Amino acid sequence: MSQKTVQLLIGQIVTDEELRLQFVEQPRETLTALRERGFELTPTEIDALVDTDRQFWDSAAARIHPRLQRCCLSAFWTGKSSRSTS
Repeated sequence: MSQKTVQLLIGQIVTDEELRLQFVEQPRETLTALRERGFELTPTEIDALVDTDRQFWDSAAARIHPRLQRCCLSAFWTGKSSRSTS
């Protein structure tokens, strides 16, 4: 198990809107693709991340200052953005 990798990945999911949108829609596929790109994730870690309450990700992101986040402009234009536009 690589706690450092899990922590890094959680941080990326919370702060990168495009990754978060992809992960919430297809969590196992997203994590499998990340593992294939070199992220050291065990099947147990993937299961634990997939089993995490999906509402957590948007809720956590909403509590992070916008300057620390990477927004997805393509999601904004297609209406999929989790960020409020008001």
